[in-house]
Amino acid sequence: MAKMNLTKNRWIALGIAAALALGGAAWWWMRDDSGAVQYRTAKIERGSLQATVAASGTVTPVTQVQVGTQVSGQIRELFADFNSEVKAGQLLARIDPEAFEYKLRQVQADLDSARAQVMNAQASAAAGQAAVSRAAVDLSEAQRALQRNQELVAQGFISPAQLETSRALVASQQAAMKSAQAQAAVGQAQIASAQAAVRQREALVAQAKIDIERTEIRSPVSGVVIKRSVELGQTVAASLQAPELFVIAQNLQDMQVQVAIDEADISRVKVDQKASFTVDAFAGRSFDGKVTQVRKASTNTQNVITYTVVVSFSNAESRLLPGMTANVKLVTDTRDDVLKVPNAALRVRIAGVEPAASAASGGWGPGDAANRPSEGVVRSANAQEAPRRELTPEQRARSQGMRAEGGGGRQRGRIYVLVDGKPQAHNVRTGITDGAMTEIMVPPNSPAASVLVEGADVVVGTVTAGAQAARPATTRPAGPRMQF
Repeated sequence: MAKMNLTKNRWIALGIAAALALGGAAWWWMRDDSGAVQYRTAKIERGSLQATVAASGTVTPVTQVQVGTQVSGQIRELFADFNSEVKAGQLLARIDPEAFEYKLRQVQADLDSARAQVMNAQASAAAGQAAVSRAAVDLSEAQRALQRNQELVAQGFISPAQLETSRALVASQQAAMKSAQAQAAVGQAQIASAQAAVRQREALVAQAKIDIERTEIRSPVSGVVIKRSVELGQTVAASLQAPELFVIAQNLQDMQVQVAIDEADISRVKVDQKASFTVDAFAGRSFDGKVTQVRKASTNTQNVITYTVVVSFSNAESRLLPGMTANVKLVTDTRDDVLKVPNAALRVRIAGVEPAASAASGGWGPGDAANRPSEGVVRSANAQEAPRRELTPEQRARSQGMRAEGGGGRQRGRIYVLVDGKPQAHNVRTGITDGAMTEIMVPPNSPAASVLVEGADVVVGTVTAGAQAARPATTRPAGPRMQF
């Protein structure tokens, strides 16, 4: 009996040991599998790439005219409303002209009075001229009498006293002659003054007539009324500036979008660049245009500097209306037949995986200033004294274009390529990006050229086995995690 119990206990002990061994193996296998890192990958692609600048703006007519008034008064009649098609010179509204008509009558009466004063001055001048003529005749008669008396005194027929009397008479007639001439000059001056008053009154009459004409508000251009700011019977006051009565869009077939571009992107925007935009009213439809103006005047809004860029487009169907908000994309650069990777591939960082020297990127590794390529030349990555290789004309043109593109060709990044299931790090130069894909430039003679090819797998994120969601691998700072 004791022997049977010993055997039974031995089998129980062996069973427990076997269970512990199986449990430990299972735990080890699960622990190793749960800690294994898996890589999410994407393919290196080859194709076209467009760099864009996104902004928002307002749809406006190319020519938009504000129609106002230069006179004050009450709106008596309205002849145009919203969406009315008008021609140049067409009557839009009329201000009550009664007060201006009375003013015209007043200045017309003043003009008639001034003309009468001219006639009076002319009559006075004529009388003065007649007085001058009489004084001239009297002076001539006195001079002849003086001459006769001089001869008679010489012959002794009259006394010298009579001769002196004749001389005094001549002097008196000369003075009367001067007085008459002065009165005639005064008459001419009165005529000139009266004629000036007439011209002044004529100007007032012309001004009054113009004011009456200005009570009729007419369209300065042909177009469509897109805004009416007055109602029948409303009083408008034109003091320091003309009040706005109507807004007329001259042509709704050719319109424009005024886009506010941030100062960080304005250097990449040029005239004649292609643009596309969408509006909320037509979801899923894109409209095409081009940049026609880059205005140099800046706008400061809460310390944010922007510049206005005008994008013109054809609105042949008249679907887009003034004032709509447009979400615009300006195409600043286009590259064809380039290698490109997802932007997520440039954000991945895998601890412990570093590029092999600078050879993996053809001498373009960060911090390796001695191996940076000069214009048209790429250094060999294998030896310090290796010969330089000349770039092809196409590569040289692309390199110059990237340097001219304001940061497009001087960016550097790092990507990880899976080779036999293991990640390899490569430093690369990046070009333009469309927000989802980024161009990478690989020298054709570099060792990385055989790895960074179309179809290669690049790491875009990491995920541990059993994880619910994949997250890009990033380096985290050491230390305890903050509690929220």
